Amino acid sequence: MVATSTQRRSRAHAASEADFTPIAAINTTPLIDMMLVILIMLIVTIPMSTHKVPLDLPSGPPPDFPDRPPPVHRLTVVASGALLWDGQALPAAALPARLGAFQADPLLPVLELNAEGEARYERVDQVFAQIRRSGVTRLGFVGNEGFAAVLDHRP
Repeated sequence: MVATSTQRRSRAHAASEADFTPIAAINTTPLIDMMLVILIMLIVTIPMSTHKVPLDLPSGPPPDFPDRPPPVHRLTVVASGALLWDGQALPAAALPARLGAFQADPLLPVLELNAEGEARYERVDQVFAQIRRSGVTRLGFVGNEGFAAVLDHRP
């Protein structure tokens, strides 16, 4: 028996309608795509957040100096990246020698690091790394009260 063209068309039409029936399974492809995007974002951002300069901070109360307090020197990083040692300009190449002399001082002076708010973080980090390499352990951070004043006036 030979099928006519009308019968062939109706069978083809019936088969194509069966192909478009709803599928009862959840499509997980978009979920997997989003998980991969989030994983890539985490892989990219985690190394940035772990960038740090190791520092050993003292614990406990500060030592007592019965006769007189130790001398204090202030190292300032200005907005342009230039350095000031106790208010006097200090060439960047002279910083390691100055820190070596500071470390050798028998009076055990304290170094205060003041970074202006407009100074680049990269420059402050470079100076901080030089301080760390020189072995300075008596270090304080000053000038943070300016940032607190700015934060108090947030909109």
